[in-house]
Amino acid sequence: MTVTLITGANKGIGFETARQLLALGHTVYIGARDPERGGKAAAALGARFVQLDVTDDDSVNAALATIAADEDRLDVLVHNAGVLGAGAVDGPTALRVFDTNAVGIVRVTEAALPLLRKSANPAVVTVSSSAGSFWAVNNPERPEFHLPTTLYSASKAAATMLTVQYAKSQPGIKFNALEPGFTATDMTAGFEGGRSPEESARTVVRLATLGPDGPTGTFQDESGPLPW
Repeated sequence: MTVTLITGANKGIGFETARQLLALGHTVYIGARDPERGGKAAAALGARFVQLDVTDDDSVNAALATIAADEDRLDVLVHNAGVLGAGAVDGPTALRVFDTNAVGIVRVTEAALPLLRKSANPAVVTVSSSAGSFWAVNNPERPEFHLPTTLYSASKAAATMLTVQYAKSQPGIKFNALEPGFTATDMTAGFEGGRSPEESARTVVRLATLGPDGPTGTFQDESGPLPW
């Protein structure tokens, strides 16, 4: 049984990723800040719940300690928790956005590494964004060119770079980041359109179920590797 932890999984892409991985036979732990919402989401899916706030070291360590006690390993970690940080571009907002979207990745990864090293086929998947790609934001033919998301974009560039650096420093673990596609979620409610979380989660699931010889250190969308 593959043991999987998904952060920010009580709704949106994370929730749908949990649903699809459960269907593939994974034991899925839904991580969420709010115990009520997270517990309800886990119960609705038949998953397990751990309270996990990626901006809080004690919360992160407690969540991984629970998984260690229950499972003694972790096979897949999905970094899905994130905030948009729209509105004011100032120091407090920047700290909040980077703490969630980038520093949170470091907190959870570092806490999870001892359990990931016990897996026969460990994988870490980061839901990043091509809004953090130099190639995309400088290409007038790409929608990212027009996005007014300064802090979100910068934090996702950091998230993708963390993926690359972890892939280099942890060669026994596959680390990959992805652009899930513009998705209709609570976070994107201020933008028109967007496809379903179900469709976007498929790329997360693909990267979460790679074989032992699968790629690492990549940034991909549904069609494969992307320029960054």
